[in-house]
Amino acid sequence: MNPASRPRSRHNQNGIALLVVLWVLTILMVIVFSFSYLAKTETFSSRAFREGWENKLLAEAGVERGIMELFFRRQNPLTLEEEGREPWRVDGTEYIGTLGKGSYRVRLTDESGKIDLNQASETILRNLLTNLEFTAEDKERTVNTIVDSILDWKDPDDFHRLNGAENDYYQSLPHPYKARNGNFETVEELLLVKGVTPEILYGRDRKTGLIDLLTVQGRTNKININAAPPAVLLALPGMTKEIVEGLIGYRTEREIKNIQEISGILGEAAAQIGPYISVSGSAVFTVEAVGYQRNNQSGYGIRAKIQLEGDKRYRYLYYKNPVIIKSDVESAE
Repeated sequence: MNPASRPRSRHNQNGIALLVVLWVLTILMVIVFSFSYLAKTETFSSRAFREGWENKLLAEAGVERGIMELFFRRQNPLTLEEEGREPWRVDGTEYIGTLGKGSYRVRLTDESGKIDLNQASETILRNLLTNLEFTAEDKERTVNTIVDSILDWKDPDDFHRLNGAENDYYQSLPHPYKARNGNFETVEELLLVKGVTPEILYGRDRKTGLIDLLTVQGRTNKININAAPPAVLLALPGMTKEIVEGLIGYRTEREIKNIQEISGILGEAAAQIGPYISVSGSAVFTVEAVGYQRNNQSGYGIRAKIQLEGDKRYRYLYYKNPVIIKSDVESAE
């Protein structure tokens, strides 16, 4: 062997060793970074999971607080102050509570302040949908389709109105079904009705949906003006924005005890509006609650309908979670 070739061979071996070491270091760095990324991902996932459960528990606490306030309201008149506070209002006013490091928002709405889907007249349904904000290429045609289809869904026959739909239409869909030909059992059943979209039912981008304005627990064609939201009041025949503003301002100061009390606000429209309004509440309420971490308005939402049974008992008629519930704070932005 030529002695002169030995240093070169050793040099080559050293170079190969260096490359192997660099590759090993590169692989180790990739493994370390992979473990670091996985650890961070697990940490964030665990934190999100924990905050999600905390928000859910905060929302449930908000629902329980709302139910407690309903019983307090039943046992105490609105004018009674106890330790500097009055019973919560049932017109959708938003209340905020804190629990530990979290918070919850709660709204109570008397179902008597909503339009009963099974009792509403064609005129009121048409007014309600006309005033509702939603996306449609031809809004008037969409409104006519929905109103006629709602009436067709409820009536017992198979003859459809001009813009409505009956079994022949629903049976022709990719997933066919039959019209109920009877009263709606839930407001969400509207999603089965021709023309009704999730946007129209639930609202979008902080816009109100039918879910906030309709009920199947009212069992009357009269609206409780102490609890009705402005959109419901505007749907009543003869109602104007000026009258609605007057009613909202008046009931903010005191509960309306009788219709004669607001005759000055109704003015000449009293005879037209009178048959559609009352001041009577009900025993069925919607409780909406959102649990969230401080400095974060978005959170976990729950919507429930409960029926009070006496001064100590209640039962759930409806319970859904999670749901998106718009906040008064968000709406004001």
